Amino acid sequence: MEDVKKVLMKKSKRSKMEQFGKAISFLCIALIVVVVLSIFYFVASKGLATFFVNKVNVFDFLFGSKWNPSVVGSDGKALVGALPMILGSFIVTLLSAILATPFAIGAAVFMVEISPKQGQKILQPVIELLVGIPSVVYGFIGLSVIVPAIRSVFGGTGFGILAGTFVLFVMILPTVTTMTVDALNSVPRYYREASLALGATRWQTTYKVVLRAAVPGILTAVVFGMARAFGEALAIQMVIGNAALIPTSLTTPASTLTSILTMGIGNTIMGTLENNVLWSLALILLLMSLLFNIIIRLIGRKGAMK
Repeated sequence: MEDVKKVLMKKSKRSKMEQFGKAISFLCIALIVVVVLSIFYFVASKGLATFFVNKVNVFDFLFGSKWNPSVVGSDGKALVGALPMILGSFIVTLLSAILATPFAIGAAVFMVEISPKQGQKILQPVIELLVGIPSVVYGFIGLSVIVPAIRSVFGGTGFGILAGTFVLFVMILPTVTTMTVDALNSVPRYYREASLALGATRWQTTYKVVLRAAVPGILTAVVFGMARAFGEALAIQMVIGNAALIPTSLTTPASTLTSILTMGIGNTIMGTLENNVLWSLALILLLMSLLFNIIIRLIGRKGAMK
């Protein structure tokens, strides 16, 4: 009897494999959490050193308009105003998202509602190709095509917010389009059938039923594209002009957080003020990425509750 009990209580091979799989999954998740927390700690410790070690005022850093960390102003304070880069990043991100959203929605509607077969044969490969192009290629195209075109039309150098907007528009368009297609495909088919049965036209069904039902998914796509645009570095650096000045027009040289970071991080000494303020810019980028992720989650949760 005891032998039978031991046999029945003994864990099977499948049970052992299941426990082993759970342990591996837990270790992988724990590793990811540790890596993310380590990145946050490293960037935060370096970025906050500007304010705790170098004694830079937070408001002077966030709202100051002059950027030259190696120079001390007449008031004895370092010129580390990050407002020009913050404004440049937000302006370029918002303009590129505003420009990309109508094109993305139009392409997604064509691929899902108007001509799904042609959309899969023609537009889908094109979108996949655009996703796979490296950012440096976009930067070279912007430098060779967009900047000269803006220079010939508006005058000036051609570098600035407008050139960066066009480059980021092309870069985020595939992302927003792909996610919008997924949002339209997630709308139940009976929504369309019910609308058509009530006498609505095909366009009325698309505009008043399908698109409205897919609004949470479309908003998620737009915010995700904005997060991509906000964090882009190399392509935007090549066309924006990299002038740490508050933007006065769309065609004058400006800068973003990423462009200043990529230009200066390799030319400073670790632990100096010049290096710490760059880490502070990186901390702002990290916090903005976190904010974008929170917004995406809130939109997704709101869409799931409907």
